Amino acid sequence: MAQSAVTSVKGTVTDAVTGEPLIGVSVFIPGTSLGTSTDFEGNYQLRTNQSSSKIQFSYLGYQTLTMPVTAGPEQTLNVKLKTDAKELKEVVVTGKRSKVKYSNKNNPAVDLIREIVANKDNNRPEHYDYVQYEQYEKKELALVSTPEKLKKNILLRKFDFVTNNLDTTVLEGKAVLPFYMEELISENYYRKNPESRKKIVKAEKKVDLGEFVDNQGMATYMQHMYQDIDIYDNNITILTNQFLSPIADMAPTFYKFYLTDTITTDSGQQLAELSFDPRNPAAFMFKGKLYVTLNDTYAVQHVDMEVSKSVSINWVRDLQINLDFERNSDGRYHLSKSELHTDFGITKNSDAGFYGERVVSYKDYRINEPQPLSFYEGEAIVQTGDAKAKDESFWLSSRHDSLSAVERNTYSNIDSLVKMKSFQRMMDWGTALIAGYKRLGPNIEIGPINTFYSFNPVEGFRLRLGGRTTTNFSKKYMLETYAAYGFKDEKWKYYLGGSYSLTDRSIYEFPVRTIRASYQKDTKIPGQELQFVQEDNFLLSFKRGENDKWLYNETYNIDYLHEFENHFSYRVGFKNWRQSPAGSLQYLQAGGSLEGDEPVEVKNLITSEVSLELRWAPNEQFFQGKLYRTPIINRYPVLTLRATAGVKGLLDGQYDYQNVALNIYKRVYLSQLGYSDVVAEGGYTFGQVPFPLLTIHRANQTYAYQLQSYNLMNFLEFVSDQYASVNIDHTFNGFIFNKIPLLKKTKLREFVTFKALYGKVRSENLPENNPDLLRFPTFEDGRQATYTLENKPYMEASVGIGNIFNFFRIDVVKRLSYLEHPNVSDIGIRGRFKFDF
Repeated sequence: MAQSAVTSVKGTVTDAVTGEPLIGVSVFIPGTSLGTSTDFEGNYQLRTNQSSSKIQFSYLGYQTLTMPVTAGPEQTLNVKLKTDAKELKEVVVTGKRSKVKYSNKNNPAVDLIREIVANKDNNRPEHYDYVQYEQYEKKELALVSTPEKLKKNILLRKFDFVTNNLDTTVLEGKAVLPFYMEELISENYYRKNPESRKKIVKAEKKVDLGEFVDNQGMATYMQHMYQDIDIYDNNITILTNQFLSPIADMAPTFYKFYLTDTITTDSGQQLAELSFDPRNPAAFMFKGKLYVTLNDTYAVQHVDMEVSKSVSINWVRDLQINLDFERNSDGRYHLSKSELHTDFGITKNSDAGFYGERVVSYKDYRINEPQPLSFYEGEAIVQTGDAKAKDESFWLSSRHDSLSAVERNTYSNIDSLVKMKSFQRMMDWGTALIAGYKRLGPNIEIGPINTFYSFNPVEGFRLRLGGRTTTNFSKKYMLETYAAYGFKDEKWKYYLGGSYSLTDRSIYEFPVRTIRASYQKDTKIPGQELQFVQEDNFLLSFKRGENDKWLYNETYNIDYLHEFENHFSYRVGFKNWRQSPAGSLQYLQAGGSLEGDEPVEVKNLITSEVSLELRWAPNEQFFQGKLYRTPIINRYPVLTLRATAGVKGLLDGQYDYQNVALNIYKRVYLSQLGYSDVVAEGGYTFGQVPFPLLTIHRANQTYAYQLQSYNLMNFLEFVSDQYASVNIDHTFNGFIFNKIPLLKKTKLREFVTFKALYGKVRSENLPENNPDLLRFPTFEDGRQATYTLENKPYMEASVGIGNIFNFFRIDVVKRLSYLEHPNVSDIGIRGRFKFDF
């Protein structure tokens, strides 16, 4: 049988004038789909069994060339393309993406990307032994809407000098009204071995939003949202999400790359224009263009990229990134400017929203100029004494970029605004609704408002009124008090506390050094230590199952907290605690040794204990609220070690015991798969103690989902004198839902949680082995209510959907063990408010 002749051609395509190799030239057989492209050295190879007498070369901006070929042995055909005589003012390069099936094989764009990846380490600042540069940073937040709506806004129309300061050049068809500005100039140093970084802040200027807002926390949160963008990192973190870099090690697996143009710079250097798109348009990746040098450095010189509209990022309507690089004296490149622009809104079609940007520029790079060894020691970030006192003449001469007129006016406008009485009243009521505290004059505020009314089985309806002094009264000390009354038990409850700062700063301002003392007489659920809410919060009054085992507590506390700049802290304290059972809870000793002896009821327990807490949270960031610090989670672990010792005979203390517990928290980022919050904890109690002094594991009988509690465990269900636990809460961040057409528009998020707890109680602390110990609690019908974890771990898992209406999460929780216990639920639905990007 006769076989078709093989046509095999190879060669190089160059510019007819300059002789430079041309990248991405289409080489094909006319009238067929058979073809290839030149690689980044201009080489091509085409082989086919199909009979052909000619081959065609096509390249944007050049004349198409057709050359004759013959079947038979491989032939070499080097061609020179001439530029097109037509002069184009504007060229839009789209490539042949729709007609030709994309493949990484024989793709010169992918070959070039692999060269870029292979040379990444050589193109980073870390390539050098020492690097020094000056950095200027500008961050901005602004309201966005149409000019008419901003001027007519019911909250802003009284402040026309603010609404007149609009910028209509940033977003097409909309106006931008800045309300927060921050600028920073710093000198930065890097040492490779041993690795060390040092930042000296020379100048800082930012809008002061007044006493109702944590200004430092605002700056910290902005820094968390807009982190440094390193194109050479595999993953780029923006707005708490991780995006895969277009030059990540595995980029060709997840991106499509096209060589769309070659550009010659003013200096005569040739750059390749690489366009890229994510293979999955809904994945957390970018689309855009890279401009890369074609010499042996394969360095990125410019980046324009954005997040595709198909990507579901909560609140974000548009996100764009621009990066510029400059050439060092040794021919390599450093980042010279980074811009991140974000348009936020509840919906994509809404006029209203927020606009945020971060612009960072770098100059005066100095390479391999070491500083003295002592220079790199101490704090990583140091601020000069006059950094916040620089005058306008300094900023005019030192800014890398000048401010627009609107940006310049923002500082003075907001400063005037926060001094206006009408604005202060508006912020006062806004703070009351959000944070729960309302001013009564400049020195006192009442709250928290959500604790004014609540109910529980022991107290019935409970009314509470409390308040505290403000920083206007004193920054050095704060007084706080409340009184509450239960209409069922007809008892008053009280609290009186005070804190004193040992620094010249507020008692809230980091790093804190305070002494705190308090007296409290109130109710409590055994084992409950709520972090960010209080038990008499109205919403927590609604509980499932039986919830009538409570305590009356009377406690005296004094402690000293000392925080350091490196985010290590220690707290030492003393607590005298008198606890009495309430509701159906009883403290009963086993009684005499004879069978049938009645148990002895114990009215109360008294303990006196000293405590030490060591905490290390490297690079911790937080937003300081009215009640609590809200942590801004990063990739660093948080370690907390607690130790307490009960002292018998001290202020009527009845027991000697020691307890130690270690808690480790870590967020683990998994790139496209989202991230996991992992908490591991273990503890041990030394000494012989009754069950109220054992570890009563954190249970939750409310309908609110609690991350640090076991959501289908009953109060007082499990106790241990030694235990270990792990809690994994994984956020897929839309990895699954973004691939489902009908669901990706909802911007819903997927959650999976697993919790496991294992522990035991030593023989000496089991009441059946010692009649002096208290019996474990029972239900009214005599069934056991409190257990140990001797046989198997307690486990529960949940599957959740988050970002409902942008801030609500619902979980279906399944209890996996100890299902035979009385009055337990094996499955439940829990909800939680969760604001996130």
